[in-house]
Amino acid sequence: MPAQTLTHPRTAARWAGLGYLAIFVLAIFANFLALGAVLDPTDATGTASRLAESQPTFRLGTLAFLVIFLLDFVIAWALYALFRPVHADLALLAAWFRLGYTVMLGVALVFLHVAVLLVGDSAAAAGATDPQVLLALQAFDFTWVAGLAAFGIHLVLVGRLLLLASNAPRLLGWLLITAGTAYTVDTVAHIALANYGTYSNVFLAIVAVPSVIAELTLTIWLLLVAAGRRRPPVRVTGSSPDAHDRPEVALAHGH
Repeated sequence: MPAQTLTHPRTAARWAGLGYLAIFVLAIFANFLALGAVLDPTDATGTASRLAESQPTFRLGTLAFLVIFLLDFVIAWALYALFRPVHADLALLAAWFRLGYTVMLGVALVFLHVAVLLVGDSAAAAGATDPQVLLALQAFDFTWVAGLAAFGIHLVLVGRLLLLASNAPRLLGWLLITAGTAYTVDTVAHIALANYGTYSNVFLAIVAVPSVIAELTLTIWLLLVAAGRRRPPVRVTGSSPDAHDRPEVALAHGH
């Protein structure tokens, strides 16, 4: 049997970097121009009314979330292919956590569609379905937030992989660990604090600042690796990777 061809690290970095760039643009539209412009947890009638008036934009926002959902599968694969030479098992675990988050986002999308269906119901005109519309949007929001706990662990593991690599930026590794921890802490706070809304702006800042800095820096680094301006991450010299951790050995054995 011929040996399987492994994805080149620069190719993996290109897919991951371009995927992240696309997600940055799509997330801004989906979050702020679609969902953020509609949802008000304290006003069911107003939420349903705004959704009914802006269905085309809301549907585009839902489509943006769908594209993000699909891109995350590509990014999970690309980051695994990129970091596999550093530590194959840890890279695989990081990919699994990102896929766990991705599945949760896919489930959450169902609630956005339910909200649109409820607004389209004839009873919506009389306001009978307003609480259900709000509940559907809140269910989307929490399902996504629950998935972000897994995403946070994914970032922590990617940060750890950067710290293990001999030629990767250590500062970026610590930034990702900080951002990932913030994501997970925010999800725990959603569940543990009955008055989470009182502190929501504080938690938003705790999550948004490190995550934007860390993930934007990661995107830039990935694109530099893809362009050949930075070396792909490799295991620290002197460690003893097994055959499956070393692409050249895996190729030799047909694995």
